[in-house]
Formats: sequence, C-alpha cells, structure tokens
Amino acid sequence: MGNSRSKPAELEHTAANCHAHEVLTRIGDKWSVHVIHMLGHAGTLRFNELRRGIEGISQRMLTVTLRGLERDGLVERAVYAEVPPRVEYSLTALGQTLRESVRLLVKWSSTHLTEVDAARARYDARRGKTKSGTR
Repeated sequence: MGNSRSKPAELEHTAANCHAHEVLTRIGDKWSVHVIHMLGHAGTLRFNELRRGIEGISQRMLTVTLRGLERDGLVERAVYAEVPPRVEYSLTALGQTLRESVRLLVKWSSTHLTEVDAARARYDARRGKTKSGTR
C-alpha cells in the first residue's frame, strides 16, 4: 500500500491519461449525470422531453450540457428536416458504456439518502446551522 497522501495512479498526470480530469469533470457534473441517466433509461428523447424530465435544469444549461456530451462523443444529436424541425438526442455506443455506472450512482444515492440526510443534520448541528443553512 502506498502513501495515503499520494494520488491514485489513475489520477497521476501521464501521457496516457492527460485528459482524464477533463473527461471526469464532464461526466461527473451535476447535469451530465441526469442527462445520461434519462437517455439511458428512455433511449431517444427530444429536447423538451429531457428538460421536463430533469427537475431544475434551465434551457441554457441543458443546451450547454448536451453540446458538451455531444462533443465528447457520448450523445448523438439527430436533426430531422420537418416543419417544425425535430431534434432528438440519444446515447452513442460510447455513452451506452456509462449507463450502468450512472444507474448505480443514482441507485446508491436513493438507497443512502436517509443516511446522507442524517449526516448533514449532525454536521449542521455541530456548527449551529438551521435546515436553511443559516445560524
């Protein structure tokens, strides 16, 4: 076992993983996890279907998230020449490889929600905070 203060080998900067941090930032951000989970569950969705299914996401943030996921090869955007134009999003083969990992994260958060809430309450009580985060 190595020094407990050293980075895990996967996070060390090497030629092989120089973009790993960037990719982790993309797939681990708040909205990307939701988009990947929704598309993994539903298959193909239109923009407004995604927006309705992801509570709290703005139109702009969904657009930015989808563009980033498309750029990284995780989401495919299909435009159909109809009136009005139809645009659909789905996971690519690469995006599909994340489905199970994201599903497990979502399941873990649901399973451990009461434990996390209890830990937050203990933490806030030690610091004299109320539920709203103020003293």
